[in-house]
Amino acid sequence: MNPMARTMPGGSMTMLVLFVAVLVSAISVAYSAHWNRQLLNELYGELSVRDKAQAEWGRLILEQSTWTAHSRIEALATEQLKMHVPEAADVRLVSP
Repeated sequence: MNPMARTMPGGSMTMLVLFVAVLVSAISVAYSAHWNRQLLNELYGELSVRDKAQAEWGRLILEQSTWTAHSRIEALATEQLKMHVPEAADVRLVSP
């Protein structure tokens, strides 16, 4: 028989195995909680980046609609290019 088994009272080996199992379980619970917090922080960081990108996209869409507004283009054509709407007498229809 094993010399160590002779010196340990009955059931001590079972208690040692159970103690080690509980210790490993406690460490794994702490590790999984820590890992979960890290992933949650990473998720919140990525959500923040997404929200900032969506806000920037909205500003760019608004800016694009401002730059392409018909009234702005008409004002630029009138002021800078000296363009005007032709009179009815100046319009000629061409047959295809």
